[in-house]
Amino acid sequence: MKILVIGGTRYFGIHMVKELFEKGHDVTIATRGLTPDDFGDKVKRIIFQRTDEQSVKAALAGEHYDVVIDKIAYCSNDIKYVMDAVDCDKYIYMSSTSVYDPKHINTVEEDFDATSGKLIWCDRSAFPYEQIKRQAEYALWQEYSQRNWIAVRYPFAIGRDDYTKRLLFYVEHVMKGIPMNIDNVDCQMGFIRSDEAGKFLAFLVDKDYKGAINGSAEGTISIREIIDYVGKKTGTKAVISKVGDDAPYNGEPEYSINAEQAKNLGYRFSTLKDWIFELLDYYIGII
Repeated sequence: MKILVIGGTRYFGIHMVKELFEKGHDVTIATRGLTPDDFGDKVKRIIFQRTDEQSVKAALAGEHYDVVIDKIAYCSNDIKYVMDAVDCDKYIYMSSTSVYDPKHINTVEEDFDATSGKLIWCDRSAFPYEQIKRQAEYALWQEYSQRNWIAVRYPFAIGRDDYTKRLLFYVEHVMKGIPMNIDNVDCQMGFIRSDEAGKFLAFLVDKDYKGAINGSAEGTISIREIIDYVGKKTGTKAVISKVGDDAPYNGEPEYSINAEQAKNLGYRFSTLKDWIFELLDYYIGII
């Protein structure tokens, strides 16, 4: 299949692109040309400014793609610029579980109804992250309902290649005795492993599916379980204080993400507690 990937040169996008060309797809990546990649001659490349409508239109003109995977659309205008310009059979949008308001235990796709919210054509700076991601889905559901698209919703992606270093924050602070302000220490939370986050996107390119779909590792874990594990492994103790450094997962409620729709398509995500402690061991080893 002829596939255009918008973004794809960072984090789990790298796993996705490698999975695509290893499966024999004809892959083109569209980026600003600022982030180097190691894909070599396995992919084609085009350069455009993602937030510039005319740049997007010029870069995509005259080409047909079987599938477009948009890793870096954040707002309704990002959706519009691509959807109005591209000729494709399927569009896969990297959404987020942050669209759920709020997430909760056993969050399913139907818990966010993007057909009824007020669509505002906006840029990325117009609203907080969760609001602009909702606006992106409003655009798909309300303005492009006749097109063939999938909105993929993930919780936090974690792995050895996690450039955000959010999970690493907790490990480092426990080991160094640095006070942390944690407001949800006992809330169960869901995650997805970074390599699976990329591979599931690649898995979807030839699947007969339209609409929203969740992806998540099976099971949940709390921040307390994480910091207690690090403390026991290293002989240290977490210091939790309201005047400590604000923890990166603060504000997250107790939730789990239901990925039954993905399972019904034939993709089974791994179980979180089969690998998260090994990941914590890795982080312990690099501090």
